[in-house]
Amino acid sequence: EKSSRLLWSSRASMLSSRAAAAPRAVSRLASRLAPAGRRFSTQVADEPAEGVRQHPAMASSPTAIGTRDIFDADHDMFRELARSFFENEVAPFHAEWEAAGEVPRELWTKAGELGLLSNMVPEEYGGLGLDCKYPAIMWEEQSYSGCTGPGFAMHSDIVAPYITNYGTEEQKSRILPKLVSGEWIGALAMTEPGAGSDFANIKTTAKKDGDDYIINGSKVFITNGWLCDVVIVCAKTDSAKGAHGVSLFLVEEGMAGFQKGKKLKKMGMKAQDTAELFFEDLRVPASAMLGTRDHPRSREITRPAAARVNGASSQPAPAVNRPREQGLLLRDAGAAAGAAAHWRHGCGGRRGGV
Repeated sequence: EKSSRLLWSSRASMLSSRAAAAPRAVSRLASRLAPAGRRFSTQVADEPAEGVRQHPAMASSPTAIGTRDIFDADHDMFRELARSFFENEVAPFHAEWEAAGEVPRELWTKAGELGLLSNMVPEEYGGLGLDCKYPAIMWEEQSYSGCTGPGFAMHSDIVAPYITNYGTEEQKSRILPKLVSGEWIGALAMTEPGAGSDFANIKTTAKKDGDDYIINGSKVFITNGWLCDVVIVCAKTDSAKGAHGVSLFLVEEGMAGFQKGKKLKKMGMKAQDTAELFFEDLRVPASAMLGTRDHPRSREITRPAAARVNGASSQPAPAVNRPREQGLLLRDAGAAAGAAAHWRHGCGGRRGGV
């Protein structure tokens, strides 16, 4: 029986021949004091003491693998895999994909084969069941590479956790394995032309019609919207409740009444496909609802803590096209916040979010 870590560890060897791991962390304080005799010295240590992870300030590079005591040797191995993937499979073609406004679907399936997508999904649904630091590593490594596409974070760390936490057994067993493999690409349709992401003013409606719902409306600036195979649609099921009358529906590519508009040209994040979505008399069964009708926490679950930390940890470098060796303090802070936060969607917590 293969454990989840053995699975992706074997995959890591496909892309990297470097040393597997640094020792497990002891403490940040210990790393600052090691080796002995340097307690009051400002000299940078060349090598950490055995059993101690280097503090980033002591490393030869801010992006050196094996630093920061919130990570361990397993995380280091995964980071090597992610870094090699972005350096070899994404960066050389990124300019071409920016011009196209999207990445090829083959990149998604390749990432899925390596265990880089939706890796917090439980093993019974095809995932690896890993902790929330692994997605943080993916955000960091994509940021270090300077590549704005693909939109892995939306797919892996927002869409998949929604379905994991609120989906029915049928929804989870049917959709999650396809998200893990990269066969399907996920998106979240919340933002609207006249309302932004203000739930109180959402105009898209889902009206009950027998055992079905009829969805009408439009969405804009939808990450992964052009390539998506499944999209979580936020729609008003009870206008009298305002922001608390919103329900979530799983809409799939090919459904009659679901249309993708033009692929949007943006000032930044150009390789990450973004599109308009339209719903015209789209009939979906009641079983397509994600969670319960007028979910009392619907306003919260469409603003997950993971998304906020993702923004903090992954955007600064690509946004200004800095070399990956610069401007890393914000991303380090974001990763630490991601590790400390017990996300409602990321770590299986069922109580309030950040």
